[in-house]
Amino acid sequence: MKQGVGNIAVEGKHITKDFRLGAETTRVLKDISLQVMQGEFVSVMGPSGSGKSTLLYILGGLDTPTRGHVLLDGMDISRFGDEKMSRIRRQKIGFVFQFYNLIPNLNVEENIMLPLLLDGKKACGYKKELDRILEVVGLSDRRRHTPRELSGGQQQRVAIARALIGSPEILFADEPTGNLDSRTGTEIMDLLREINKNIGQTSIMVTHSPEAAKSSSRVITVKDGVIV
Repeated sequence: MKQGVGNIAVEGKHITKDFRLGAETTRVLKDISLQVMQGEFVSVMGPSGSGKSTLLYILGGLDTPTRGHVLLDGMDISRFGDEKMSRIRRQKIGFVFQFYNLIPNLNVEENIMLPLLLDGKKACGYKKELDRILEVVGLSDRRRHTPRELSGGQQQRVAIARALIGSPEILFADEPTGNLDSRTGTEIMDLLREINKNIGQTSIMVTHSPEAAKSSSRVITVKDGVIV
């Protein structure tokens, strides 16, 4: 169970991000500051190239800002080394991507448990949690199936379960419905909304879809590297 609503889950302070290509430097994010509170479900929207996914990756510790700071649970993670940041991601952060990134030769259970095994935990200690997560995502009857035996929507449900199995403080989702048809996308958004509502899961989602963004409690719009 997540901590109570009212505390800051993650905060970006004056985030600037530059990308260099040869002699040219492109400023993708320009002095962005924002707070996401525990228990919030925030959507980040914006046109292609606006910097919204870069912002998500920086807040989630997959990228570092050129300038500025990211505070996760009060810790400044923006200058952590790779090893320390990798540990923080495994213990405090869950990520869901547009492309499900499942291991083809592992079944549903094994894909979900993979982050815990990589963190040195024993699967036998998480059987009840695994059963609960499978129930939450509606895949209790698919636990022995491999990805190729699942639909796209079912594969995304596995990816969501994998992100949740370690009880992350924040769930980050980058275009989670972008590779799905509209009906299946709606089902996935319903699931993410239920997870936020029922267990208080703090969630930050990048989406280009106004329909998907309706599932969140707050929408942030990024355009030309700034929040508008």
